[in-house]
Amino acid sequence: MVMKLSGQTLDSYFGITPKTPATALQAVLLTIAEACALLADEIEAPRRTGQALDPRTAIYTGGDTPQVLDARAHDLVIDSLSKAPVQSVASEEAAELVILDPAAPYAVATDPLDGSSNIAVNGPIGTIFSVVDGVDMSVSAPLDAFVGNVPAIRAAGMVIFGPRTTLVLSTGDGTDVFQLCRESGDFVLEQSKVVLSHDTSEFAINLSNYFSWDVGTRRYVDDLLAGSLGERGVDFNMRWLAALVGEAYRILVRGGIFLYPTDSREGYAEGRLRLIYEAQPVAFLIEQAGGAATNGDIRVLDIAPSSLHQRTGLTFGSKNEVAAAAGYQNASTAPSVSPLFGERGLFRDAGI
Repeated sequence: MVMKLSGQTLDSYFGITPKTPATALQAVLLTIAEACALLADEIEAPRRTGQALDPRTAIYTGGDTPQVLDARAHDLVIDSLSKAPVQSVASEEAAELVILDPAAPYAVATDPLDGSSNIAVNGPIGTIFSVVDGVDMSVSAPLDAFVGNVPAIRAAGMVIFGPRTTLVLSTGDGTDVFQLCRESGDFVLEQSKVVLSHDTSEFAINLSNYFSWDVGTRRYVDDLLAGSLGERGVDFNMRWLAALVGEAYRILVRGGIFLYPTDSREGYAEGRLRLIYEAQPVAFLIEQAGGAATNGDIRVLDIAPSSLHQRTGLTFGSKNEVAAAAGYQNASTAPSVSPLFGERGLFRDAGI
């Protein structure tokens, strides 16, 4: 089945006309969309120009200056936002906050190119972003827009560069999906007010980290793997795309739960994903579609970041399954281990 696009561009979606100019927030979102449309072209540049992209390193080897695609995505987004009413940018590719216009009303958090390890296998990659209120720099430090308080997110979105380029966007009134029209260069509304199913039989987790998880998470996954033979009595399917944007979009389309919990490996005690520019924007989109997102214990959007690049565990997706996972992840109330697997889970006594 082929879904017919509405024909509604972002301009018409926002109600922008010659007599009704874009608001400052709309101008920021339009700028990000334009930057991502340009980035989509950059990703396809080797096909169009003959410039080589080494899939092992994601570096363009032709042209004047070889450049890693992650860095190129960061530069493109920053250059674009410098022309919008944006005070500062928190980027995964920058160690410090990037100051643009101190008097501007908004600040942007972004992972310019999520899932770049997928480039080698032509898998999904994307851009994640959120827009928050800026601060009065005469009385506050620029970093206060992101750190020290629960974020007041005004809008969030992600762009997936896959078989088609898709923008998922929310301004706090539901989550909408747009598709990039290559002919016009416009993002066109594909689906309005996505509704995420509350229940699911599909989960996404990197099973290779099994022995590093806490006992509650292992028990939860054991019962999912046991399927109809286990405590849950339901068969589950497992997915893993290794790109947050791909996982989030799949869950929005067909339901599911995603887990990237904290674990015992060095450097993973606080989690793997970045709170400000990965977990919180995705949580905003998921909640606006009727889902839920936690760090395994606390609602992600209730967490006040303590540092710019703070990491977090992340569980999100269908509301009822996120609640079920939380019951296991709290080890003190975790259900008993399924007899199918025993204390060490699926791999018990395997000599591993």
